Amino acid sequence: MTASVNDLQFVALAVPDLDSERAFFREDWGLVEVAEVDGMIYLAAAASPHPYVLRLRQDDEKKTDLIGLTAASLADLHALHGQVLASGAQIICEPGPSDAPGGGYAFRFFDPEGRAVEIVAEATPRACRTAADQELLPLQISHVVLHSPRHKDLEAWYRGTLGFRLSDWLGDFMVFLRCNPAHHRLAILPGPPALNHVAFDVASVDALMKGLGKLTKAGVELQWGPGRHTAGNNTFSYYSTPNRNTVEYTSDLETVDEGSWRPTVYTPGLEVMDQWGTGRIIAGNKPHAEMSPDAGLWKVPK
Repeated sequence: MTASVNDLQFVALAVPDLDSERAFFREDWGLVEVAEVDGMIYLAAAASPHPYVLRLRQDDEKKTDLIGLTAASLADLHALHGQVLASGAQIICEPGPSDAPGGGYAFRFFDPEGRAVEIVAEATPRACRTAADQELLPLQISHVVLHSPRHKDLEAWYRGTLGFRLSDWLGDFMVFLRCNPAHHRLAILPGPPALNHVAFDVASVDALMKGLGKLTKAGVELQWGPGRHTAGNNTFSYYSTPNRNTVEYTSDLETVDEGSWRPTVYTPGLEVMDQWGTGRIIAGNKPHAEMSPDAGLWKVPK
């Protein structure tokens, strides 16, 4: 039986202007800074037990350093390590104690396209609180979307090696994968190997709209939204950070019943990607800019 990761914990980003990115995620986006170690800034979501959900550091180039996943136990972590080895993927560091906030045990490797991935188990949970239904507060990291020049091969690798499960397809070009009851923690679509965006759950449509108001007043660039997708049925609004990373507020992401769920192949179209037809009505909205290969590929992360 294939061992499976059980959550998406964090994304680690390197940016040329660390001060502006740090201020954005604390003051505009609503994350909580929990540690600074060797120039790396760790930020948590107030309503999430994960020790942190975002790591930032300064670099001359914008790049994705690391994508962090979790395993339910140390036994699962070692089983996943064996599966990664069997897939032929390159190990960056073997399982051992983690020195990141929360501790635990972790190992790192490159996926088939050179993204650095970490799997961690037995980290100490962070004390968290419940968000009110209309409160603008990032609850947790919701999902990441990746571009891949061989998206079907990459989808098969994440399913076969890390135990992700198929939720839905949008045509044959975008796949939605889960590792727990949330409809997707990972989605993949064609393009140069790069990170498309990082999404954060909020409690409700009201909270998402409060975010639209707050970020617009702060002068943050809105890329696309507000709207509602069909696959996953989640609401969306996408923004650009000061260093041109794309982030999303999302709510209402569908919960999957493992016993009864049957994947759907949705026919691509504007009304499928944007049920309400509102995503592009704000002048200047342009979803998902042209992508280039990530500068962090095949580079051992700090």
